[in-house]
This record gives sequence, structure tokens and C-alpha cells, in this order.
Amino acid sequence: MVDASLFNQLKSLDTPTVCNALEMLDPGRRAYGFTTESLFCLRESLAPIVGYAKTATMRSLQPSTKSSAETVKHRVEYYTYISEGSERKVCVMQDLDSTRVGTGAFWGTFNSSIHKALGCEGVVTDGAIRDVQKIPESFQMIARGVRPSHGYVHVVDFGIQVNVCSMVVNDGDLVHADIHGAVCFSASMANDVINAAVEFVEGERPIIEACQESGIEINRLIEIYRSRVS
Repeated sequence: MVDASLFNQLKSLDTPTVCNALEMLDPGRRAYGFTTESLFCLRESLAPIVGYAKTATMRSLQPSTKSSAETVKHRVEYYTYISEGSERKVCVMQDLDSTRVGTGAFWGTFNSSIHKALGCEGVVTDGAIRDVQKIPESFQMIARGVRPSHGYVHVVDFGIQVNVCSMVVNDGDLVHADIHGAVCFSASMANDVINAAVEFVEGERPIIEACQESGIEINRLIEIYRSRVS
């Protein structure tokens, strides 16, 4: 489990820095594990959200085939799943409507309020959101876009592997997200990610500070750059 101190250290990093850290730990991470499309971030000034993934899939283009009673039962089971675990959580929801993803918005005042009450810091979805002026404070929403209607929105499944903008996430993975998008990784990597992030930032510091000097010469920049990559 990730303790409060590690969570706070992860929240102090932006998502690109977490990606940099993961690449240092595994160069193959340059090709997977993060969102690869531009997403709308509701609250750009918020600190990054970090939490254990609660995963789900949804549709909004066509009505559910379940009866009303079955729909209510399934939604209660979904909310119960979201409530499980006392640690910080981030919902990751995949829209299954193929080329029509984002037709209707699952995420508005109603569901954001419920998920916040159940311990979620926010949501990352390739679907849509709405009610953007009425979302609970501190609840972050990172989505494909904004839509006015919820369409025929319904939860299809939950607690499963999902794919949101090429980021493949399993229930219980750690998710780190901010204005840039999101990245996920195993909770067991949290401490290594923090250490690698510190190493990366410190490695870049000399050349960044040199660039801020008045009249810095190219030869000096090249010297610092070569010492960093050697």
C-alpha cells in the first residue's frame, strides 16, 4: 500500500515528470501507459490527482438492454464497488461507443457528487462531462470534451481492465493525472518513481539554471548538456 507521505510526494510532481521517472525506470514506458490524445481538464489550477484506479466502462448512444430493476441493481453494485477501499481513488471510465464516444455525458453534478463522497479525487475518461459550473470543488474531471446531454448513459461493467486514450488501466493501478493527461503504473513502483523523479529534476537543474544567466554562451550550454548525457 502507498502511505500518505508517498501520495503527497506524488501529488507534488506534475504528470510529465512522472512519465519521465517511469522512462528512467523502464525505457519501454516511452511507448505505453499514458494517454495519447488531447483531453479537456476542468480545473487546470488544481494539483494533480493521484489514487488507486477504480475502473469502469459505459455507453450512451443506445439504451441499456437491462430492465429498470436490473439497471438499478447494477448501478448500486457499481457504486458499492467505488466505495470499497479507504485509500485515495481515481475513477477511470472507458466509453465503448466506438466512433461516437462522448455522445452523452455520464459525468455531471449527480455522479461527480456521488464519486467525491465515496472517496474519488476525480475521473479520467474518454467520454464526456457536463454541468461544469456545478461540479463539487476539488473534484477533477479530465475528459474527451463537454456535452449538454447524458443521452442513454449507463454503466456496462466495472472492476475490469480499461483503455482510455491508449492508457491501459487495471483496477488498483496508481493513476496520476493533471492538465497534461494521465499516466498509470503499479502501486509497488511508487517509491521508485519518486526517487527517479528527483534524480531527473536534479539532472536538468544545471542547464535550466544556466539558461537563466545573463549572457550565457552556447559553448557553456553545450558543456553542461554533454556532462548531463554522458
